[in-house]
Amino acid sequence: MTSFPFPELVLILYTFSLFVLLIFSSHGFIMLYYQHKHRNKITQGLINIDTSKIVTIQLPIFNEMYVVERLINAVCKLDYPKENLEIQVLDDSTDETSNIVANLVKQKLEEGFLIKHIQRINRSGFKAGALKNGLAETKGEFIAIFDADFIPPSDFLTNTLPHFYSKNIGMIQTRWGHLNEKESLLTRVQAFALDGHFAIEQKVRNDAGFFINFNGTGGVWRKECIEDAGNWENDTLTEDLDLSYRAQLKGWQFVYLKDITTPAELPSEMSALKSQQFRWTKGAIETAKKLLPAIWLSNMSLRLKLQSTFHLTNNFVFPFVLVVALLNLPLLFIKHGGNFDTYFQYSSLFVIAFISTFLLYISAQKNIYIDWKKRILIFPLFLSGTMGLALNNTKAVLEGVFNKKSEFIRTPKFANESEKKVVNIYIPKSKISVLMLVEIIFAIYSLVGVITAIYFLELAALPFNMMFFFGFFSVSILSLKQVLIKK
Repeated sequence: MTSFPFPELVLILYTFSLFVLLIFSSHGFIMLYYQHKHRNKITQGLINIDTSKIVTIQLPIFNEMYVVERLINAVCKLDYPKENLEIQVLDDSTDETSNIVANLVKQKLEEGFLIKHIQRINRSGFKAGALKNGLAETKGEFIAIFDADFIPPSDFLTNTLPHFYSKNIGMIQTRWGHLNEKESLLTRVQAFALDGHFAIEQKVRNDAGFFINFNGTGGVWRKECIEDAGNWENDTLTEDLDLSYRAQLKGWQFVYLKDITTPAELPSEMSALKSQQFRWTKGAIETAKKLLPAIWLSNMSLRLKLQSTFHLTNNFVFPFVLVVALLNLPLLFIKHGGNFDTYFQYSSLFVIAFISTFLLYISAQKNIYIDWKKRILIFPLFLSGTMGLALNNTKAVLEGVFNKKSEFIRTPKFANESEKKVVNIYIPKSKISVLMLVEIIFAIYSLVGVITAIYFLELAALPFNMMFFFGFFSVSILSLKQVLIKK
């Protein structure tokens, strides 16, 4: 027997964690099944649009000095009659952004645009509060929303509004494009991850009749739908996911347009990515706690209830990813010195989780890119990155579970694009946090796992130990980089 203490307890915890990961990861097979089942489904829409209807464009911004001009200019190029296009710049800024907006709005008013600069005394309710405040003043029947890092194409409205073919259609969501995907390896991995959501998950859920979510931007709402669902609420960090589910619980239908893209800027700094991931993860947990009781008490089908539960709770995987990372090293000692051969033979079944995830993401790349075979090489880096963010996102899960409230922290934008970069931008210098230190410790711990796997010649365990090391190492190093950069 191995001298490692409590090997049975380690194996039980490890097996349970792998089982949870297997359950959530294997949901990818369900997505692929429905993708195949509905592969020939055609999105219904009308040929023409009624341009006599007023459309409101809401632009929620907060300290967006580098991108706000680009955003407003893009919105003013939308192919829609000026007299029926109402533009609201919902400005909660505390820096020089407000002056930039004021000057730009004055210019656009002189050009004949119906544009309004709406400022609030405080950021009450954050983005949800700004949207709700602006909605009270809107004249439009339809409300399009764009975050500051998005550049809506000129034909955005002509491509989306025709899909409000029924009075029951409450929201149209488009796929996110990536302005600066080629900027760095970090942005390439993010693009790869987002493509899995937009090319498969959103499309398949919509085709199969499951609930989907407004992604916070790049979409159009029917104003009546927002009001009927209870309007924007700020009790979660994902006000978009919250309103989406409340609307669909009220019977509103959503349409997802995979082939219509709205380009956006990806976070170029690790601190920005971690902040974004933290907000999305924690907000989803808060939304799950808020709405799952209503979902299960509704008269929806069991199939729809189960799918909604998977959708809202999939971020619970992160604590279990962390447990697996912690137990990988002791597991090597147990396997080398213990008498658990039968256990390790059967544990290989958990590789199914890896296969499911791989097939889901390769399908996403294949659906939208000609060079998908080249792009799929990013998959190991994506998986490593997911592992490396496990600490950050586990913290988000726990805060969501235990009702610890936090501020809505915006994701910094710098107008970075594939062929163009803003120069002389100011990137705030971060401070070394406890989380960064723990990530460094996990990177060192995972490196010990790699060395141990090589020492024991456990080659089957080596790839995953290496991915954990690369994930924690990359996240910690890129986080420290922002601490060390000059202001």
